[in-house]
Amino acid sequence: MAAKPLDIAVLLREVRDPRPPVRLEEQGVAVRDTGIRRIPNPADLSALEVALRLAEAMRGSVTVLAVGPKRLEDALCLAASLGADRTLRVWDDGMSGGDAVADARVLRRVLEILRPSLFFTGSRVLDRGDDPSAALAACALGIPFTNAALSLAIDSDGVQVLRKAERGGRQKVSLRLPCAVFFDAAAAEPHYPDLEAVLGSLEAPVERWGMPELGLPAVELGFAGAVLRPAGVAFPRPDPLRVLTPDPTLPGHERVAVLLSGGIRAREGRIHFSTPDEAVARLLDIFAEEGLLDVAEEAKR
Repeated sequence: MAAKPLDIAVLLREVRDPRPPVRLEEQGVAVRDTGIRRIPNPADLSALEVALRLAEAMRGSVTVLAVGPKRLEDALCLAASLGADRTLRVWDDGMSGGDAVADARVLRRVLEILRPSLFFTGSRVLDRGDDPSAALAACALGIPFTNAALSLAIDSDGVQVLRKAERGGRQKVSLRLPCAVFFDAAAAEPHYPDLEAVLGSLEAPVERWGMPELGLPAVELGFAGAVLRPAGVAFPRPDPLRVLTPDPTLPGHERVAVLLSGGIRAREGRIHFSTPDEAVARLLDIFAEEGLLDVAEEAKR
């Protein structure tokens, strides 16, 4: 292990910021609508912090990669200001619209090219929970991995990982190199970069890889390579009606009974099952009942 330098690859993803944007005014704090604000995934930043500390202790290198459009370069600049040695953005228009399987193909190919000793990322994504693409990429490469990691130590046999277990327990896992470790957001608190590092990151080069650099066919990426295709039809979701606010003049026990009655109740309605011809005929009847005779006559033609 000493003969080979320790190379660490860290996957950085973006999430929607759950905090509302605010501004200070003379009257106090006001909320403004600035659209969707995206931030780096907190668990990924924890994984990056662990990688930077480990690389500093063992004189290794850290490569931070992101799969997505140009706006992700802001997150990569942040990684460079924190101390990443190399930043890489992977994207091509043919990669859009894919599922976790298609995304895992891209990630697997990137890891095949980089050949890191360790692959780090967050265990969960803040706004959508689990993201199986990193685990699928590790399985496709045939390297061991573990998730919910809290700490990591290098020894002569590989790495020793302390991870979260069920019911608040802790579990020690031994993995051989190369391996993948997905960290919990509480694994490490990311440090703040100084001003000089932030200014230097603005000039730091960001490598950009597309399908030509990866050598992957377009039919295996994006929507074309997705396994889970969107369904064409589905049952309509019930349109909920909120229960009215209890009348403040009612006695307390009656107001409590109203609040405990369900909160949201489904709108009453029925789903009609019929053949396409029957559905068209019924629609034409509705048009006629509503006075849309011109539309109905045009549809009959």
